[in-house]
Amino acid sequence: MEDLPESLLAEIVKRITRRCDLNSLSLVSKQLYTIDESVGQQKSPSDFIFLPQKGFDPSYDAHNPSTYDFCCDSLKDLRLARMTPGQEIGLRVLLGKCKALEKLWLEYVTGLNDNDMIALSRSCSNLRSISLWLSPQFYDYSCRTSFTDDSLKALAISCPMLQAVELTFFDCDPCWPSEIGFTLEGLLVLIKSCPVSVLVLNGANFFNDEGMEAISSAPFLETLELVDCVAITDAGMRFVTYTPCLTNLTLRLCNKVTDSGVAELGRAHKLQCLIIEGCEGISEKAVQGAARSVHYSIKSASCGELKRVCKERG
Repeated sequence: MEDLPESLLAEIVKRITRRCDLNSLSLVSKQLYTIDESVGQQKSPSDFIFLPQKGFDPSYDAHNPSTYDFCCDSLKDLRLARMTPGQEIGLRVLLGKCKALEKLWLEYVTGLNDNDMIALSRSCSNLRSISLWLSPQFYDYSCRTSFTDDSLKALAISCPMLQAVELTFFDCDPCWPSEIGFTLEGLLVLIKSCPVSVLVLNGANFFNDEGMEAISSAPFLETLELVDCVAITDAGMRFVTYTPCLTNLTLRLCNKVTDSGVAELGRAHKLQCLIIEGCEGISEKAVQGAARSVHYSIKSASCGELKRVCKERG
């Protein structure tokens, strides 16, 4: 196939309509990937979604990293979902070449570690948005999520334009805090070092009232979304009123927050938008007047709906 004229290969690519089939071209040859990227620019010049069906690249060769030598210097938006890349070198080489990357979404990508994120941060100084959906994996006789505070600190040092951060943790038991590789200390280093204006924490059982107090001094934070953050209580709500630019607050499945905590928000008259969903300790009556715009629901959005909201935000 490498011997075919590029014009003929381009015509072949144009006739492939399914995105998953186009993505598969990148696993065949560098030439086909280049053509796919060129043709794809007619539809979406900076987006690339990689959703491999088998979970890993069977052509990966640790002694031949050129297999992953993709032409992605102009790539701005990258989403990798539910896949397992080749061991060690594969994804690290890819992320290290995405120098123009602005948005990254890693959704339950297994087999990664801090070295991958460090490679990314060193190359992608233009990164503005990062979304990490993580679940525990086995690492050297321990079970935890892929990245640790070393990844957050690398982002803090090398990505000075980072504005939106989403950290979602699935199947992490609050009784076993070590299942999450991040700590409150690492998160605060990131928030204080970068102009983070949007912060979404889902299932972050390490984030507590102390964390709420710490981010109250974040000068750029405008939107805070807390989902299933079991350690947040009414005491933490008091610090919302001290956060200088915070105007949008969402609480989902935060069952230790009660009407008393919401009352703190109402007295401050600070919030533009307040969304309360599935918080059993908060009544609909309590949220009235707590912000200029209020949405209240006894039930929380489903996982699929939350995923769509996050994608639209990015």
